[in-house]
Amino acid sequence: MCGIIGYIGPKARNIVIDGLYKLEYRGYDSAGIAEYNPNTKSYEIFKETGRVKDLKKTIKDNYETTLAIGHTRWATHGEVNKVNSHPHISSNKRFIIVHNGIIENYKRIKYEYLKNYSFYSKTDSEVIVNLIEYFSSTYSVIDSIRKAMTILEGTYAFLIIDALDNETIYFAKKQSPLLIGLDDKGAILSSDLLSFVGVCDNYYSISDNTLGYIKGKELKLLDLLGNDIKPKFKKINIKEEDINKGSFNHYMLKEIYETPYVIRNLISKYFDNDDIVLQDELVKVLKESSKIYIVASGTSYNAGLIGKYYFEKFGHKEVSIHFASELMYDDIYIKPGSIFLMLSQSGETLDSINVINRYKGLFKIISITNQEESSLNRLSDFSLNLYAGREIAVASTKTYISEIIVSLILAMSICDNNKELKHELSNLAVAVDKVLLKAPICSEIAKEIYNSPYLFYIGRGLDYYVALEASLKLKEVSYVFSQAYPSGELKHGPIALIDDKTPVIALITSEATNAITRVNLKEAKTRNAKTIVVSTETFAHDNDVLVLPNVVGYLSPVTLAIAVQLIAYYTAKEKNCDIDKPKNLAKCVTVA
Repeated sequence: MCGIIGYIGPKARNIVIDGLYKLEYRGYDSAGIAEYNPNTKSYEIFKETGRVKDLKKTIKDNYETTLAIGHTRWATHGEVNKVNSHPHISSNKRFIIVHNGIIENYKRIKYEYLKNYSFYSKTDSEVIVNLIEYFSSTYSVIDSIRKAMTILEGTYAFLIIDALDNETIYFAKKQSPLLIGLDDKGAILSSDLLSFVGVCDNYYSISDNTLGYIKGKELKLLDLLGNDIKPKFKKINIKEEDINKGSFNHYMLKEIYETPYVIRNLISKYFDNDDIVLQDELVKVLKESSKIYIVASGTSYNAGLIGKYYFEKFGHKEVSIHFASELMYDDIYIKPGSIFLMLSQSGETLDSINVINRYKGLFKIISITNQEESSLNRLSDFSLNLYAGREIAVASTKTYISEIIVSLILAMSICDNNKELKHELSNLAVAVDKVLLKAPICSEIAKEIYNSPYLFYIGRGLDYYVALEASLKLKEVSYVFSQAYPSGELKHGPIALIDDKTPVIALITSEATNAITRVNLKEAKTRNAKTIVVSTETFAHDNDVLVLPNVVGYLSPVTLAIAVQLIAYYTAKEKNCDIDKPKNLAKCVTVA
C-alpha cells in the first residue's frame, strides 16, 4: 500500500519526488519528504494530504540536497491528515523515519519502553523511530535498529536518517518489500522497482530480517545476528516506455489494450511447439495432489474461481477456493496430500503471506504472481510468472486475464489432451483484438448506466464468475454500486430491488445456459428493468447490445472480461472519476 523511497546523490529531491510519482499507483492519501538542507545544516520535512503534486508545491527548492527520503501513505493508524503523514520524527528530533507496514505490538512497546516519550501522531510508525532513539543512548545507530527489530512484531520496511549525519540512510526490512540500487552517482532504496527506472540499471531485493545502511556509495547489509550479507544485483528489465501511458488517456485503458500482447507473451513463455513447458517436479506435485486449495483476494479471487473450474474440468481435481483474509482464521480440515495455489498480482499481499507462513512445510505451495522478486515467490515451493508486464492502474485488468490463462495452463499440464491449447490461445489473442474494436459500443453502454444508483450483472457458470469481476471493476473505478448474481438467484430475493431505475446486464456465452439466462432476464424486464445482453456470435439474438467473437467455450471468460472492463472504464470516464487511482484503494495490499 504505502510507498517509500530514499536517495543519496546529486539531485536527491528530484529523484525522490519523481519516485513518489511512480509509486502513486500503489494507492495513497498523503505524501511527504525529508531532505537535508546544506544551508541550515539540518533536515527539512514537508508533508501534505492529497497527491504528490500537492506536496511538491509546498517544498522550498532554493537549495540542492544530496540526501532525501519520501513516502506515500495509505492510512491505517490515525486519520488522514498532515500530522499522521510520513516522515515522522523522534521525540528528541534526532531520527526521522518513513515506514511501510503494520506494527502489531506498538501499544505494548509504548507502555514498556516509551512511557516518557512524546508522540505527535496516532501512527504505529512513530513507535519505531522512538524505540530506535531509546536504544541510541546505549548503542550505535545500526545496533539500535537491530535491537528494535528484535522487539517489533508485524511487518515493516523502513528508512531512517540521523539528524547528526547528512551522508547516511539506514534501513530495515521484514515481510514488506524493499529494494536497493546503486549507480555511479549514488544509491536508491525503494519499496517498488518502478522508482529505479531512469535512475539506475541494477537492483537487489533485500531479504527479510535484514538491516543496513548506505553511506555515499558504501552499502552495508547485515542479518539480525550482525553477520555481513553479500548482495547479488540483477539487471532491471523495465524500460521508461513500459511505464508511460503513450497515446492513451489512462493507464487502465492502455493495459486493457495490452492484453493481446500478454496472451501472445504467455504462449511464448509456456509452450515449446505445442507442448506445455513447466518444471517436471511441479507437474508431478500437481498430478499427485489429493486436493487443490486456491487462495486469493479481490480480482485474483475472481480469477481463481475460473481456475477452479479448469482444474476440475481438465485436471479432474478436487478444488476449493478461499479468501486469503478468511483462511488465516478458519480452522478448516486440510486434506492430507493437498497443495496450495496462491494467486496474487503483486506477490506482496499480506493476507496471502500469512497463509503461506501458516501452512509452509506442511503442504506444497505454488504461487502465481506478476512480480518475480515478490515475497510470495520466495516463500513458495514453486512459482509461476504472469508475464503481464507492469500494471500501473490500481484496478487490475491484464493481470486478471493472465491469472486466468496461467491457471488454465497449469490445469492442462496434468491433462492428456492438451495439444490444442496453444492453437486456441492464439485464436484467443485474435478474438481479443476484435473485442477491442467494439470499445465504442462499450462506451454507449456506459452512457446508459453511469447515472444509475445500482445495477445487477447476471450469468450462469463461467459467465457468473466473470459477472463477479465485472461488478467489482464497476465499483472500483466508477463507484456505481453493483451486485453479481447467478441469474437463477434473481428471483430468490434480489428481484425485490428491481424497477425502472435498475439496469440488469446479462452475460451469455454458453449453449447450456443461453435460453434459461434469457428467461431470467425477461423476469427482470417485466419489472421495467433496463436490460442489456452481452453475448457471443453463436448465441446472439437480434436485440443483444454487444456481440463478441466466438472462441472455444472455456476461453469465453477472457473475451467477456475485456468487454466488461471496457464498460467499467467508460462508466468511470462518464463520471469524471480518477480512473487509475480510485479512492481508498491500493494496488499492493500489504496490511491485513
